[in-house]
Amino acid sequence: MPFINLLRQYQRHKADIDHAIHAVLDHGQYIHGPEVKMLEEQLQQFLGVKHAIGCANGTDALVLALKALHLQPNDVVFVPSLTFVATAEAVVLCGGIPFFVDIDPYTYNLDPNSLKAAVQMAKQQSLPIAGVIAVDLFGLAADYTAIQAVAKENHLWVMADSAQGFGATHNGRLVGSCQDCTIATTSFFPAKPLGCYGDGGAVFTNDDEMADLIRSIRVHGQGQEKYDNIRIGQNSRLDTIQAAILIEKLKIFPEEVTLRNQIAKRYTEAFRNRYKVPIHPSKDTCVWAQYTLQTTDRSTRDQAMKAFADRGFPTGIYYPKPLHLQTGYQHFPHTSNVSVCERMTQTVFSLPMSPYLTEKEVEEICS
Repeated sequence: MPFINLLRQYQRHKADIDHAIHAVLDHGQYIHGPEVKMLEEQLQQFLGVKHAIGCANGTDALVLALKALHLQPNDVVFVPSLTFVATAEAVVLCGGIPFFVDIDPYTYNLDPNSLKAAVQMAKQQSLPIAGVIAVDLFGLAADYTAIQAVAKENHLWVMADSAQGFGATHNGRLVGSCQDCTIATTSFFPAKPLGCYGDGGAVFTNDDEMADLIRSIRVHGQGQEKYDNIRIGQNSRLDTIQAAILIEKLKIFPEEVTLRNQIAKRYTEAFRNRYKVPIHPSKDTCVWAQYTLQTTDRSTRDQAMKAFADRGFPTGIYYPKPLHLQTGYQHFPHTSNVSVCERMTQTVFSLPMSPYLTEKEVEEICS
């Protein structure tokens, strides 16, 4: 069994996806073809956001958003230490300083209390603080209400890294709608809840000026026409074929989220007496990029993963090492207590999660 069964999804919707790909091959507009604009409009409608701007990948989406926020060299950006490296990597690529913050032990998202402590530490060190990147880890929206309260008090912007959480809600509002943040990003990496069949990403904002800036930067700083370069930019265009695939997959996305939640509910019922199961606020919805269990210690985690493997079921660890301990990032600042992140890397493991798991497969995993 694959950990994420993309082939089964393709087989289920093969006719529609093949037709979309062949339509691009027929018109031959492989770069910024009509499907890119169509997808952006559909994403805007889905999220209720003013601007959706496609780009080459999720990391570029973060970089483009930081540039639109005018991040300055050595500006401090607070990020959770338990996340994929791209969150911090984008800050460094833009000349900023990632300041690592601990996570909540129940939601695995950035801990607002740890954020408060980090802000005070940065101020004591006279570091120029700029903003916060909250990650919607495993498909659950971060606590934007509490994070925004800290941010407003300290004049910080808030960015939503919703690479795993596209479609998740906080207080009844979709994350990418930018009702709870200044700007949001996502990734369309194949393993994401809404993924393409290659790399892709998007930035979401309700700010016209930011949107115009991002559209320029993603095409080499382009102005009114192709060879009018009015600023330093980069090459980060969303491929037309990937956009065509995403248009088809967006049609089935709400159904897939429902199926993911049904599987997550079954997992929770089966494992709640053996492991620590995911917990999230009742007012929020999760898209279950990962379904993650927690054991009491590493030895128990290793035994559990072996037991699943012996039965032919893959598991994964997200993530085996927090960012503040990564070789390339350990020289950056972090809060004095990042113990939850460090503990989680020793005790969490994730089960197969796909809307196309069969009832029999889910029952076998649960048994």
